[in-house]
Amino acid sequence: MPIFEYRCSKCNKKFELLVGVGKESDELKCPGCGSKDLSKLFSTFGFKGENGGGTSGCGTCTASSCDGCG
Repeated sequence: MPIFEYRCSKCNKKFELLVGVGKESDELKCPGCGSKDLSKLFSTFGFKGENGGGTSGCGTCTASSCDGCG
């Protein structure tokens, strides 16, 4: 099951949800305030390369975090 990032339009809380296959978007709600007015956020993913390299989702980036990326 994929994990998606959302931001609540009512309380501005950012959170992740594990979304099951076939789950309708109107069934999702903010864990903070219960609002169903959510925005799906664009997020990256990590992976482990064949050489045991880092978990960066950016092809040639060697940073261990995207905090400094703009």
